[in-house]
Amino acid sequence: QVQLVESGGGLVQAGGSLRVSCAASGGIFSNYVMGWFRQAPGKEREFVATINWSGGSTRYADSVKARFTISRDNAKNTVYLQMNSMKPEDTAVYYCAAGRVYTVQQRYDYWGQGTQVTVSA
Repeated sequence: QVQLVESGGGLVQAGGSLRVSCAASGGIFSNYVMGWFRQAPGKEREFVATINWSGGSTRYADSVKARFTISRDNAKNTVYLQMNSMKPEDTAVYYCAAGRVYTVQQRYDYWGQGTQVTVSA
């Protein structure tokens, strides 16, 4: 059983930057693909970014491409999402997830509790 704990959320002004982190425990971190998803008020949860087991391959939603960067540190069992040039529409609860399949779909086995990110205009 893998436990995921997100941190680093908060309030940021439009155009600013924020980095959220997700610490994993209870499993072999490098065995899992890691993903970030988000859910805005009144909307369905959507894919943001994913990174493969070694960190050598990443994929992004079109809405965040060139602004967000996903990375991982397998020695620290942690995945990061660096968010730059943020927009009010990035406001959401951000969830990290761990799974066995490298996919943009929500086919992940474990999910964190989420961290709130709010971007003010």
